[in-house]
Amino acid sequence: MTQKELHNDRLAEEAKRSALGYYTRRHFLRESAMGLGALALGSLIGSCGSNSSSANQVFDAANPLAPKLPPFPGKARAVIYLHMAGAPSQLELFDYKPELMKLDGLDCPQSLLEGKRFAFIRGVPKMLGPQAVFRRRGQSGAWVSDHLPHFATIADEVSFLKAVTTDQFNHAPAQLLMHTGSPRLGRPSIGSWITYGLGSENQNLPGFVVLTSGGKNPDAGKSVWGSGFLPSVYQGVQCRSEGDPVLFIFDPEGMSRDLRKASIDAINEVNRLQYAEYGDPEILSRIAQYEMAYRMQISVPEVMNINDEPDYIHAMYGTKSGKACFANNVLLARKLVEKGVRFVQLFDWGWDSHGTDPNLAIDYGFINKCRQVDKAMTALILDLKQRGLLEETLVVWGGEFGRTPMMENREGKQNPFKGRDHHVEAFTMWMAGGGIRKGASYGETDEIGYSAISGKVSAWDIQATILNQLGFDHEQFTYQFQGRPFRLTDVAGRPITEIQS
Repeated sequence: MTQKELHNDRLAEEAKRSALGYYTRRHFLRESAMGLGALALGSLIGSCGSNSSSANQVFDAANPLAPKLPPFPGKARAVIYLHMAGAPSQLELFDYKPELMKLDGLDCPQSLLEGKRFAFIRGVPKMLGPQAVFRRRGQSGAWVSDHLPHFATIADEVSFLKAVTTDQFNHAPAQLLMHTGSPRLGRPSIGSWITYGLGSENQNLPGFVVLTSGGKNPDAGKSVWGSGFLPSVYQGVQCRSEGDPVLFIFDPEGMSRDLRKASIDAINEVNRLQYAEYGDPEILSRIAQYEMAYRMQISVPEVMNINDEPDYIHAMYGTKSGKACFANNVLLARKLVEKGVRFVQLFDWGWDSHGTDPNLAIDYGFINKCRQVDKAMTALILDLKQRGLLEETLVVWGGEFGRTPMMENREGKQNPFKGRDHHVEAFTMWMAGGGIRKGASYGETDEIGYSAISGKVSAWDIQATILNQLGFDHEQFTYQFQGRPFRLTDVAGRPITEIQS
């Protein structure tokens, strides 16, 4: 074969590959925007509030975190949600049951077992009395155990929800239900809903920041702060209290600030052209995220630095310099809402208390976890109050479910240490600030803390209350997806008016 023939064959092969490129999946999906894909895109664009792709609207839409007014005046402007991942025992903290102590060590009655589902209990377990000393606290007379001596001093500042229930007895689905309104993956987290509805008061910081402690992420993973079907710009941004606050926050060697800005400008110009052609709202999220990342390089290291706080604040929170810990994260949460961040989510891992080893024992590892959080969560309430921020900041504390009044006995054998199994029928949460009544308690469990007998509330009621305090009717706050309006609270929930001021 001559050189000319070889050359012609190569040209023909390249032309063939080029033609095949028009039939790739990516090309098909892009071009199908003119057909059936246009219907889907039209639905997505419509859900973002506009079906037009004019230049002005593109630039308006490219700032999705711009501050917005809620439908009606809310009592709160920001939320700090303290989630104790693993589910702390209400029976050792807030739900005092002296009658349970009388049953300690006795076989569990069959009436508490028949027709019930547990994560690990099998056969007939022994009853387990409260492993803590309780006292009435403050003018409200709220029962708080000696495991939380600092928190006991501010019992009059909070509202207790004593009869919270769920229908999920495994950690991951229960965490998803509490934070997304569904036990299944794919729904937006509450922080994403709130930043979608209200934006952020500080355009140099994310509207939704996540901080984790305890050495691990929650069992449900990062889905509990994901944006689900909302544009990804509304997902939580995970920051760290040790090392760089955000990975890759600083420019690499040889990259100047001006060069980084020029790079982002060039990338986003291409993104704007793509949006003008295809109208995909996720492109707007990409533009906003690039620009936010650039602004964060200056603002995040400053606000995430707790070393500039005075010594008395560090003593108040019990911080640990240079370490990743709950106390450092709580102080950061106060700094973030002070700077205009809308929703700060703290996850503290390690609250499972099965009794399978000392760290999971209700009379050892659980007590250590209480010591780790007691001072800091108390300091948060006092610090917000002294800065005039508590009335406009809603603080929420709780786990994903409760713990049983009986001992856990895996495979029908008593565990080597004292522990309690997962329990769905009753647990305690509390709220403070943001228009919540002080020194209140709503809901009641039976004499051994097994079931809610009055004031029963669900995860959806908690979510509806949070939205209400921010100025949203949870039934009207929706997002169009897959042909129907979705909401955080699914088809249930009501604001808990009994604890609203």
